[in-house]
Amino acid sequence: MEKIDHDAVMRARVLLLRSGRPSLLEEVGAYRVLAEVSPKAYLPKLVGALLLMSYRHRDPQVILALAAEAVEAGRRMEAGAPNRAERLCRALDAHQSALCALGRRAEKRAACEEMAGTGNTGPLAIVLAEEGRFLEAAELNEQAARNGIPEHNFWNMVEWAANLEGAGLHDAASAVFRELLDETRREAADQRTALAILTWELVHFSRMREATGHEADAAAARREALSVLEELATTGDPQGWSCILAWWITLFALSGRADEPAASAESPMPPFGTSLHRSRHAWVAFLGTLPELEAEAADLRRAGRLPELIYIQRRISIRAVLRDNGNSYRFEERFTPCFDEGVALARRLPDDPARLARALTDRSMFLVAARVFERAHADFAEAVALLDVQ
Repeated sequence: MEKIDHDAVMRARVLLLRSGRPSLLEEVGAYRVLAEVSPKAYLPKLVGALLLMSYRHRDPQVILALAAEAVEAGRRMEAGAPNRAERLCRALDAHQSALCALGRRAEKRAACEEMAGTGNTGPLAIVLAEEGRFLEAAELNEQAARNGIPEHNFWNMVEWAANLEGAGLHDAASAVFRELLDETRREAADQRTALAILTWELVHFSRMREATGHEADAAAARREALSVLEELATTGDPQGWSCILAWWITLFALSGRADEPAASAESPMPPFGTSLHRSRHAWVAFLGTLPELEAEAADLRRAGRLPELIYIQRRISIRAVLRDNGNSYRFEERFTPCFDEGVALARRLPDDPARLARALTDRSMFLVAARVFERAHADFAEAVALLDVQ
């Protein structure tokens, strides 16, 4: 048994009891000493102080060391101690984030797996999705939904549906998204959510059904979206909702996942369908392809290869929107040229109405995000007309 330094214990107690608050560094030192003699009382405080210190530090290696120590302190707490799982989970979350910042992906996954054991399966689901392990990720999403996380929360349901779709379970993905859509309809009717969000969901659902050959379902969703857009163009959104760009960005990015390379452990992709807990290296690598894609687009433009150019230009648009991260400053002005070009290019291919309909739909949903409802309605009405005659 390790010998206790009673003088150090006494100094630590005096430090914490004296008038005047000790510095955070002094607190951590005192808790380290006292946690050895009174673990039940001081291990929880040590976890909290270490995490606070890690949040305030800038050096990635120091942050990692503090988070790792917090994890060890959390593990040492008694199994039945109040808030043990919550504190350990917070420490593991900080640890996986610190590991991610240093590119240590395998260790990050291990931390997320341990977090899942405490009941927080979200980060592990995202790590699995980044690696293309969509079925495993979807199983964790379902587990979370059944364990009390609100089932009809937009972010939970979109992530779950996205992972099911990635796993090739298209009917199951549609069923999950349909549940979300039904709830959004009810909330919109009671003015508890934006009609813009309902429009984006309807359009995304129509894309999901169209992609798997369910044309009747897709057409019905498009007609309903057009009706909501007509209401927006006529009367506007009753509540004048703001700060909802993240909803559009998430669904717009998800609509382009099929155009991207397949995700794998060796080449992870950002988790389409969610913006939470994404790995920094996967995110930086994804956005880092912008210059390459822009150079490719320039070559295609010079060569007049329109179909390939439209495809590349849409991938560029998605990255530009994601990089912007929902910044509303001069939003319409900054992104209008991007979506206008997509429509202009597609109009130069008169024998491909589906491609033009997609470009018009993209611009329409962007204009909804920019609150330019009349033009959004006109674009989407044209898109629907093009698709209905096919």
